[in-house]
Amino acid sequence: MEIADLQGKKIYFASDFHLGVPDYERSIIREKRIIAWLDTIKHDAHSIFLLGDIFDFWFEYKYTIPKGYIRLLGKLAELSDAGIPIIFFTGNHDMWMFDYFPKELNVPIYREPLLLKVGQQRLIIGHGDGLGPGDTFYKFLKRFFASKTCQWLFARIHPNLGLAIAHAWSRKSRIANLKKEEKFHGEEGEFLWQYCRDLEKTQHHDFYVFGHRHLPLTLKVNDISTYINLGEWVNFNTYAEYDGTKVELKTFNL
Repeated sequence: MEIADLQGKKIYFASDFHLGVPDYERSIIREKRIIAWLDTIKHDAHSIFLLGDIFDFWFEYKYTIPKGYIRLLGKLAELSDAGIPIIFFTGNHDMWMFDYFPKELNVPIYREPLLLKVGQQRLIIGHGDGLGPGDTFYKFLKRFFASKTCQWLFARIHPNLGLAIAHAWSRKSRIANLKKEEKFHGEEGEFLWQYCRDLEKTQHHDFYVFGHRHLPLTLKVNDISTYINLGEWVNFNTYAEYDGTKVELKTFNL
Protein backbone atom coordinates (compact mmCIF):
# COMPACT_ATOMS: atom_id res chain seq x y z
CA MET A 1 0.00 0.00 0.00
CA GLU A 2 1.38 3.40 -0.98
CA ILE A 3 0.41 6.93 0.06
CA ALA A 4 2.24 9.71 -1.71
CA ASP A 5 1.39 12.52 0.73
CA LEU A 6 -0.70 12.80 3.89
CA GLN A 7 -1.57 16.41 2.94
CA GLY A 8 -1.17 17.63 6.50
CA LYS A 9 -3.31 14.87 7.98
CA LYS A 10 -2.41 11.89 10.16
CA ILE A 11 -2.69 8.14 10.17
CA TYR A 12 -4.06 6.62 13.37
CA PHE A 13 -3.43 3.10 14.65
CA ALA A 14 -5.28 1.23 17.40
CA SER A 15 -5.78 -2.40 18.37
CA ASP A 16 -6.99 -4.79 21.04
CA PHE A 17 -10.28 -3.21 22.05
CA HIS A 18 -11.48 -6.73 23.01
CA LEU A 19 -15.10 -5.67 22.89
CA GLY A 20 -17.37 -8.20 24.53
CA VAL A 21 -15.35 -8.86 27.69
CA PRO A 22 -15.50 -9.15 30.60
CA ASP A 23 -19.26 -8.51 30.42
CA TYR A 24 -21.80 -6.41 28.54
CA GLU A 25 -21.85 -3.52 31.02
CA ARG A 26 -18.11 -2.90 31.02
CA SER A 27 -17.70 -3.64 27.33
CA ILE A 28 -20.25 -1.01 26.32
CA ILE A 29 -18.53 1.60 28.51
CA ARG A 30 -15.31 0.82 26.64
CA GLU A 31 -17.14 0.92 23.30
CA LYS A 32 -18.47 4.41 24.05
CA ARG A 33 -14.94 5.51 25.01
CA ILE A 34 -13.65 4.25 21.66
CA ILE A 35 -16.42 6.14 19.85
CA ALA A 36 -15.40 9.31 21.69
CA TRP A 37 -11.79 8.75 20.61
CA LEU A 38 -12.84 8.27 16.98
CA ASP A 39 -14.78 11.52 17.16
CA THR A 40 -11.70 13.39 18.37
CA ILE A 41 -9.50 12.18 15.51
CA LYS A 42 -11.90 12.33 12.56
CA HIS A 43 -11.15 15.99 11.79
CA ASP A 44 -7.52 15.28 10.82
CA ALA A 45 -7.51 11.54 10.08
CA HIS A 46 -6.10 10.65 6.71
CA SER A 47 -6.84 6.99 7.49
CA ILE A 48 -7.42 4.68 10.45
CA PHE A 49 -5.78 1.29 10.86
CA LEU A 50 -7.38 -1.14 13.31
CA LEU A 51 -4.82 -3.82 14.06
CA GLY A 52 -6.82 -6.76 15.34
CA ASP A 53 -8.63 -8.13 18.39
CA ILE A 54 -11.13 -5.32 18.06
CA PHE A 55 -13.68 -7.92 19.15
CA ASP A 56 -12.90 -10.57 21.72
CA PHE A 57 -14.71 -13.00 19.44
CA TRP A 58 -16.20 -12.70 15.98
CA PHE A 59 -17.59 -15.27 13.58
CA GLU A 60 -19.64 -14.52 10.50
CA TYR A 61 -22.22 -17.11 9.63
CA LYS A 62 -23.75 -16.77 6.17
CA TYR A 63 -26.68 -14.72 7.46
CA THR A 64 -25.63 -13.96 11.05
CA ILE A 65 -23.01 -11.84 12.81
CA PRO A 66 -22.41 -11.53 16.57
CA LYS A 67 -24.99 -9.48 18.45
CA GLY A 68 -23.93 -6.05 19.73
CA TYR A 69 -21.22 -3.51 18.83
CA ILE A 70 -23.75 -1.42 16.93
CA ARG A 71 -22.24 1.87 18.12
CA LEU A 72 -18.80 1.00 16.80
CA LEU A 73 -20.15 -0.42 13.55
CA GLY A 74 -22.25 2.71 13.03
CA LYS A 75 -19.31 5.00 13.72
CA LEU A 76 -17.06 3.09 11.31
CA ALA A 77 -19.78 3.33 8.65
CA GLU A 78 -20.08 7.08 9.28
CA LEU A 79 -16.32 7.64 8.95
CA SER A 80 -16.04 5.42 5.91
CA ASP A 81 -18.97 7.18 4.23
CA ALA A 82 -17.26 10.50 4.98
CA GLY A 83 -14.28 9.36 2.92
CA ILE A 84 -11.86 8.34 5.68
CA PRO A 85 -10.23 5.03 4.71
CA ILE A 86 -10.43 2.39 7.45
CA ILE A 87 -8.23 -0.69 7.22
CA PHE A 88 -8.90 -3.70 9.44
CA PHE A 89 -6.41 -6.41 10.38
CA THR A 90 -7.68 -9.60 11.93
CA GLY A 91 -6.22 -10.70 15.25
CA ASN A 92 -6.20 -14.05 16.98
CA HIS A 93 -9.58 -13.27 18.60
CA ASP A 94 -11.38 -12.03 15.48
CA MET A 95 -9.70 -13.98 12.68
CA TRP A 96 -13.07 -15.36 11.51
CA MET A 97 -14.06 -12.17 9.71
CA PHE A 98 -15.01 -12.60 6.08
CA ASP A 99 -17.01 -10.26 3.83
CA TYR A 100 -19.29 -8.32 6.20
CA PHE A 101 -16.92 -5.38 6.79
CA PRO A 102 -15.90 -5.02 3.11
CA LYS A 103 -19.51 -5.18 1.88
CA GLU A 104 -21.30 -3.18 4.56
CA LEU A 105 -18.65 -0.70 5.68
CA ASN A 106 -16.25 -0.57 2.72
CA VAL A 107 -13.51 -1.64 5.16
CA PRO A 108 -10.95 -4.04 3.68
CA ILE A 109 -9.67 -6.97 5.74
CA TYR A 110 -6.00 -7.95 5.99
CA ARG A 111 -4.72 -11.12 7.61
CA GLU A 112 -0.95 -10.73 7.31
CA PRO A 113 1.47 -7.87 7.99
CA LEU A 114 1.35 -5.12 5.38
CA LEU A 115 4.05 -2.87 3.98
CA LEU A 116 2.83 0.74 4.01
CA LYS A 117 4.86 3.30 2.07
CA VAL A 118 4.26 6.94 2.92
CA GLY A 119 6.47 9.22 0.85
CA GLN A 120 9.97 7.90 1.42
CA GLN A 121 9.16 6.09 4.65
CA ARG A 122 8.34 2.41 5.04
CA LEU A 123 6.14 0.93 7.78
CA ILE A 124 5.32 -2.70 8.54
CA ILE A 125 1.87 -3.01 10.10
CA GLY A 126 -0.06 -5.99 11.49
CA HIS A 127 -1.64 -7.57 14.53
CA GLY A 128 1.49 -9.47 15.52
CA ASP A 129 0.28 -12.90 16.61
CA GLY A 130 2.34 -15.85 15.41
CA LEU A 131 5.36 -13.73 14.48
CA GLY A 132 8.88 -14.11 15.77
CA PRO A 133 10.50 -17.10 17.46
CA GLY A 134 8.84 -19.70 19.69
CA ASP A 135 5.14 -20.25 20.46
CA THR A 136 5.05 -23.30 18.21
CA PHE A 137 1.81 -24.68 19.63
CA TYR A 138 -0.07 -21.42 19.05
CA LYS A 139 1.25 -21.20 15.48
CA PHE A 140 -0.13 -24.70 14.86
CA LEU A 141 -3.50 -23.72 16.35
CA LYS A 142 -3.60 -20.57 14.25
CA ARG A 143 -3.09 -22.53 11.05
CA PHE A 144 -5.89 -24.89 12.07
CA PHE A 145 -8.34 -22.12 13.02
CA ALA A 146 -7.54 -20.27 9.80
CA SER A 147 -8.22 -23.35 7.68
CA LYS A 148 -11.33 -23.67 5.54
CA THR A 149 -12.03 -27.04 7.20
CA CYS A 150 -12.19 -25.55 10.70
CA GLN A 151 -14.33 -22.64 9.53
CA TRP A 152 -16.72 -24.97 7.68
CA LEU A 153 -17.09 -27.19 10.75
CA PHE A 154 -17.79 -24.27 13.08
CA ALA A 155 -20.34 -22.86 10.63
CA ARG A 156 -22.30 -26.10 10.97
CA ILE A 157 -22.92 -25.32 14.65
CA HIS A 158 -26.09 -23.35 15.36
CA PRO A 159 -25.19 -19.70 16.15
CA ASN A 160 -26.73 -19.88 19.63
CA LEU A 161 -24.45 -22.77 20.58
CA GLY A 162 -21.43 -21.66 18.58
CA LEU A 163 -21.34 -18.17 20.02
CA ALA A 164 -22.00 -19.50 23.54
CA ILE A 165 -18.98 -21.81 23.22
CA ALA A 166 -16.84 -18.96 21.90
CA HIS A 167 -17.82 -16.55 24.66
CA ALA A 168 -17.16 -19.19 27.33
CA TRP A 169 -13.69 -19.66 25.85
CA SER A 170 -13.10 -15.89 25.75
CA ARG A 171 -13.96 -15.47 29.42
CA LYS A 172 -10.92 -17.59 30.30
CA SER A 173 -8.46 -15.23 28.63
CA ARG A 174 -6.22 -12.94 30.65
CA ILE A 175 -7.65 -9.77 29.13
CA ALA A 176 -11.19 -10.93 29.97
CA ASN A 177 -10.19 -11.09 33.62
CA LEU A 178 -8.92 -7.49 33.52
CA LYS A 179 -5.33 -8.53 34.14
CA LYS A 180 -2.48 -6.61 32.58
CA GLU A 181 0.02 -8.45 30.47
CA GLU A 182 3.38 -9.40 31.97
CA LYS A 183 5.77 -6.53 32.44
CA PHE A 184 8.51 -5.60 30.01
CA HIS A 185 11.56 -7.77 30.63
CA GLY A 186 13.97 -6.35 28.07
CA GLU A 187 14.11 -6.33 24.30
CA GLU A 188 15.37 -9.89 24.03
CA GLY A 189 12.25 -11.04 25.85
CA GLU A 190 9.96 -9.39 23.30
CA PHE A 191 9.16 -11.79 20.45
CA LEU A 192 7.82 -9.02 18.23
CA TRP A 193 10.92 -6.92 18.75
CA GLN A 194 12.97 -9.97 17.75
CA TYR A 195 10.82 -10.34 14.63
CA CYS A 196 11.44 -6.68 13.75
CA ARG A 197 15.17 -7.03 14.37
CA ASP A 198 15.43 -10.06 12.10
CA LEU A 199 13.33 -8.48 9.35
CA GLU A 200 15.33 -5.28 9.57
CA LYS A 201 18.47 -7.26 8.75
CA THR A 202 17.00 -8.13 5.34
CA GLN A 203 15.37 -4.79 4.46
CA HIS A 204 15.06 -1.44 6.20
CA HIS A 205 11.74 -0.19 7.55
CA ASP A 206 11.38 3.05 9.46
CA PHE A 207 8.61 1.81 11.76
CA TYR A 208 7.05 -1.48 12.82
CA VAL A 209 3.56 -1.07 14.29
CA PHE A 210 1.83 -4.03 15.95
CA GLY A 211 -0.80 -4.92 18.52
CA HIS A 212 -1.33 -8.26 20.30
CA ARG A 213 1.27 -7.75 23.02
CA HIS A 214 -1.12 -5.69 25.23
CA LEU A 215 1.75 -3.56 26.50
CA PRO A 216 2.38 -0.04 25.11
CA LEU A 217 5.97 -0.08 23.87
CA THR A 218 8.29 2.12 21.84
CA LEU A 219 11.61 0.36 21.27
CA LYS A 220 14.49 1.12 18.95
CA VAL A 221 15.25 -1.70 16.53
CA ASN A 222 18.40 0.13 15.47
CA ASP A 223 19.46 3.75 15.07
CA ILE A 224 17.02 4.38 12.22
CA SER A 225 14.16 1.97 12.93
CA THR A 226 11.55 1.78 15.71
CA TYR A 227 9.07 -0.85 16.93
CA ILE A 228 5.79 0.37 18.44
CA ASN A 229 3.26 -1.82 20.21
CA LEU A 230 -0.15 -0.24 20.60
CA GLY A 231 -1.12 -1.72 23.97
CA GLU A 232 -4.84 -2.32 24.60
CA TRP A 233 -8.04 -0.55 25.65
CA VAL A 234 -9.09 -2.57 28.69
CA ASN A 235 -6.33 -1.07 30.84
CA PHE A 236 -4.37 1.50 28.80
CA ASN A 237 -6.49 3.28 26.12
CA THR A 238 -3.41 3.73 23.96
CA TYR A 239 -3.08 4.36 20.25
CA ALA A 240 -0.46 5.66 17.80
CA GLU A 241 -0.41 8.75 15.62
CA TYR A 242 1.72 9.07 12.46
CA ASP A 243 2.26 12.45 10.78
CA GLY A 244 4.41 11.27 7.89
CA THR A 245 7.62 11.69 9.85
CA LYS A 246 7.25 10.00 13.23
CA VAL A 247 4.96 7.55 15.03
CA GLU A 248 3.97 8.60 18.55
CA LEU A 249 2.24 6.44 21.13
CA LYS A 250 -0.52 8.35 22.93
CA THR A 251 -3.18 7.78 25.59
CA PHE A 252 -6.81 8.77 25.20
CA ASN A 253 -8.21 10.37 28.32
CA LEU A 254 -11.96 10.95 28.28
